[in-house]
Amino acid sequence: MARAAVKAKQAQQRAAKPAKAARRGGGRRRHAGGGNPNQQLFFSRLRRRAKFAYVILAVLFAVTFAFLGIGSGSSGLDQLFQNINIFGSSGSSVSKALKEVQKHPNDPAAFRKLATAYESKGDTINAISTLQQYTTLRPKDAKVWAELGGLQLQNAGQFASDYRAVAANQQLSAPSTLFAPPPTSKLGKALGTNQVELAAASVLNAQLQNLAQQANLGYQNAVASFQKVADLEPNNSNAQFQLAQAAQTAGSRTAAVAAYRRYLKLNPNSPSAAQIKALIKQLGG
Repeated sequence: MARAAVKAKQAQQRAAKPAKAARRGGGRRRHAGGGNPNQQLFFSRLRRRAKFAYVILAVLFAVTFAFLGIGSGSSGLDQLFQNINIFGSSGSSVSKALKEVQKHPNDPAAFRKLATAYESKGDTINAISTLQQYTTLRPKDAKVWAELGGLQLQNAGQFASDYRAVAANQQLSAPSTLFAPPPTSKLGKALGTNQVELAAASVLNAQLQNLAQQANLGYQNAVASFQKVADLEPNNSNAQFQLAQAAQTAGSRTAAVAAYRRYLKLNPNSPSAAQIKALIKQLGG
């Protein structure tokens, strides 16, 4: 009896252990995969947000590629940064064009490209020289003659501007000459001259003479270039007007009046006819 009672008690204890284990695990629900369900939920949300972010990035890349021209055969990045000169386009184009001229010294197209490269770089003097070489090969290209005349006017105007600046500096470097008596007068001889101011004025005077010569030469060359355009296109009223303007700027009144008159003959109904007639009278025509 005692042995049977012990076995019955042990059987009851074994039956009670699974129930207790179930009660101990009932406080926290376990995930089927064995992990933390909160972590699984967090990563699931993160994956959904990542998909949305990938869609946005894909759209942005598509728009950016279309804007830059990538894949369309155009140099989009080069166009985007060309103003910053990050690719050195101006310097390389000049060197490349120079090599083409050296290889083909009798090719007008090579000189045309070189002149364009100089102009894009702001090198007016070399652009003028290159276009002059071009016109020796293509003397009947009226368009290039007009372009050359415009550059020559621009260059001459820069020399004239420099002349005015140096003239102003000359007066500032020798202020006593503004109020000094004539050097040949008794008072002028008694006071003498300021040698320092005299030396500075002499240097500036040499600069003034050089600038005046350069400006005058530039204006005369511009008039000659526009005269070429007018000769090549005698019925082009705009060519006559450009010639008249260049001649007037250069101080050649006779040439300006003649060109203005030819312009009015070719374009008598010009809206500026009255003003041009008045200008002809003003110039002494």
